[in-house]
Amino acid sequence: MADTTPRETPAPIAAPADRRPAAPPRGSARPDIPSAAFLEMLELFYFAYRDFVADPDAILGRLGFGRAHHRVLHFVDRNPGLAVAELLDILKITKQSLARVLKDLIESGHVEQRPGATDRRQRLLTTTPKGHALARSLSLPQIGRIAAAFQAMGPDGAARARDFLRLMINADERPRVSRYTNRPDV
Repeated sequence: MADTTPRETPAPIAAPADRRPAAPPRGSARPDIPSAAFLEMLELFYFAYRDFVADPDAILGRLGFGRAHHRVLHFVDRNPGLAVAELLDILKITKQSLARVLKDLIESGHVEQRPGATDRRQRLLTTTPKGHALARSLSLPQIGRIAAAFQAMGPDGAARARDFLRLMINADERPRVSRYTNRPDV
């Protein structure tokens, strides 16, 4: 027979101060109970992300790749000569996870890896012409979706969306993230 003795629910582990929201959600008498508006935003986020990745997922699936391949390809394409260590820091994944994805992209001819000029132990990544073409084909439907949303939001829509997304990034990460955003096409 299963044990049905009620157990005390452990308290949630608090996030470090720089990773907590600036203030509890407004619109709720208790900050631990989100308001309907915040739950709606959360759900809209899930649905928007689902649709945002749908077109690239279809392309990646035909190649036997997944979303991890897309993320690696995007950042390597946007940052030619990116060090593996820096890519690990951008993606916040383990070496083991990255190794599998990089192996696939290198063996398929989408990414090249070469040693650093001054430190031969350093591994630098660049997309091949084939990898660059794939990165573009994955980003075009996403850019189209973003452009359509901005147009529908009006003249200040892009700025408002940009501010919202930046504020969703952990405060301690924003300066580092800004090095990889708002740059001209490479």
